[in-house]
Amino acid sequence: MARIPFGISRLDDQIGGGAPGGSVVLLAGEAGAGAREFLFTSAVMNGLAYNDTDLFDLHYGDVGPAAELPEEVHYVSFTASGNELHREVSLTMDDDIVDAGLQSVRFEDLSPEFFQLSPVPREWYVGHTRAITELGKDAERRDVIEAFADYLDANAENSLVVVDSLTDLVGAQTGDLPFSDIVYALKGLRKAARSWNGLILIHVSQEALTDVQLGNLVTSVDGTIQFEWETGGNERVRTMFVREFRGVLSQLEDDDIIRFETEIHEAGFDVSNVRKIR
Repeated sequence: MARIPFGISRLDDQIGGGAPGGSVVLLAGEAGAGAREFLFTSAVMNGLAYNDTDLFDLHYGDVGPAAELPEEVHYVSFTASGNELHREVSLTMDDDIVDAGLQSVRFEDLSPEFFQLSPVPREWYVGHTRAITELGKDAERRDVIEAFADYLDANAENSLVVVDSLTDLVGAQTGDLPFSDIVYALKGLRKAARSWNGLILIHVSQEALTDVQLGNLVTSVDGTIQFEWETGGNERVRTMFVREFRGVLSQLEDDDIIRFETEIHEAGFDVSNVRKIR
């Protein structure tokens, strides 16, 4: 089974080139600990491989012999626009890398489906005032999970899809969208992803979840990578560890790797040090 690069070169090198094709991976993190930066870097670096090989070689290097680049890169957001994404990623990474990398990233904004049953004014999330011709479309409203599933059905095959962020759905829990529906959607997604043979990365903020809820999400996906802050003396250090992951965790355990120290620089998220069991 071919691996799909995460786009984090030092991590990909440690695990045979990337994630096994057909994987759904949860990126669960404390605020600012690197989970979203990991997501940004994955999308940008995989896009960069198609648009600027010189920059890709400089900041990533060679793709592993057992790995294949995704055919397409998709970025799905429930609340943001493509312009907002570009602006936010540019706060983390160098503009030249972002501009070149995002050229190959297809952005999907699910704001209409997410906000449609809320009291939020429609012009806030579609960018214009509601037109008379649109009044008849209320009966055609789609549930946000249905819209998300339709998009994946049409685009996830052999692709990298990054989802920013499951936290939006967790925070929107109502009678129409209970937490159990989110769990069932992930379980169904994990099953469907086997045939798509791509890689799906889903961000969630740990602060938005109870321990039980996080446990339910972890058991619904193929892998979970957690991002945390560690404090030692006067310094805080970003760390990352693989909590569960079929086809990946066993490799790290064989090498006695328990945790990665990480950093964020002009090329995005990176692994700076590997801790091993002594």
